[in-house]
Amino acid sequence: QVQLVESGGGLVQPGGSLRISCVASGFRLAAHVAGWFRQAPGKEREWVSCMTYNGGSTEYSDSVKGRFTITRDIAKNTVYLQMNDLRPEDTAVYYCAADLRSFGCSSNGASYDYWGQGTQVTVSS
Repeated sequence: QVQLVESGGGLVQPGGSLRISCVASGFRLAAHVAGWFRQAPGKEREWVSCMTYNGGSTEYSDSVKGRFTITRDIAKNTVYLQMNDLRPEDTAVYYCAADLRSFGCSSNGASYDYWGQGTQVTVSS
């Protein structure tokens, strides 16, 4: 059974840091594209970052570039999103997703086959 489970969300002050995790089961995450998306209340889902199937390339949206870093631990079948210098506008539910059909990153959510349930990140003083 293919499953993605996020964790690590929470409340953090502006300027703070947080690392969220996504554990995959039922397939090898290292063999596929992994992505992070987010959705704030009243807004459309927004692509945040992705990593190619071999981990050789990562991409970021302009809104998080330089502040967020996507990494993975092959042994733990887990992908992470390290978020630094967090801002109130980063507040959202964060979702990880896996694309089992492609090799390159995509910012299009329709390219992804499996999604996690999401983890809430709130940036507020």
